Amino acid sequence: MSGISSRGRVRIVGAVIAVSLAAGAVGCTDGERADAAHDWPTGPTELCGGNAISVEAGKALKVITGASRFEGSGPDGTVAFAAQWLSEGYDSPAPNDGDICDIRAKNSAAGDRLEATWELTWGPPKGEPASKFRVLPMGERALAAADVGSIQFACRSEKLPGSTPAHIDIGVERWSPKAPEGDPEQLTDAYATVAHSFALAMAKELRCENDGGLKPRPVLDPV
Repeated sequence: MSGISSRGRVRIVGAVIAVSLAAGAVGCTDGERADAAHDWPTGPTELCGGNAISVEAGKALKVITGASRFEGSGPDGTVAFAAQWLSEGYDSPAPNDGDICDIRAKNSAAGDRLEATWELTWGPPKGEPASKFRVLPMGERALAAADVGSIQFACRSEKLPGSTPAHIDIGVERWSPKAPEGDPEQLTDAYATVAHSFALAMAKELRCENDGGLKPRPVLDPV
């Protein structure tokens, strides 16, 4: 498994969430406990805050994982939480990368997950990508392969102060004990589709002008 860059994997530590025990949350009997809602199996479009995975990206997730039901993402595994973390730390000594959401298929093997991450790159893309990547005309540059996808876009927003746009890279990568299974072209399309869905959701959450130049649907034909 290869990454796109050597970015640090910064774990976003969520605040402690007080859980109400009213109406329906109480009444457990026979030693059973009430499981948190985010532990229940869920469909792909409900993951990561409910606005990160489009219907199209949900189908792409099935291509990647073979699954249509997933573990819930948790209260801090959302695009909204990541966008807030990014904007509050922008132009400060705070870390300039972090997690958006981990996606785990229901009943998947331990350690098998898809990670969506963000990174501030402080400039347009430079250098040539590795030969395994398909270069796509989305944002400033989009890359996709059979095990990873990435989209960088420029964002002007009142949430990100300064005279120059922020350059944000959204990555989607699978960490798995198994090699990718399936047709490489279909997997590449799938990673590009999921990366686009997360990038567009982040651009909208940050209120980037013109959605950071991202179109409503992914562009899968190479440059």
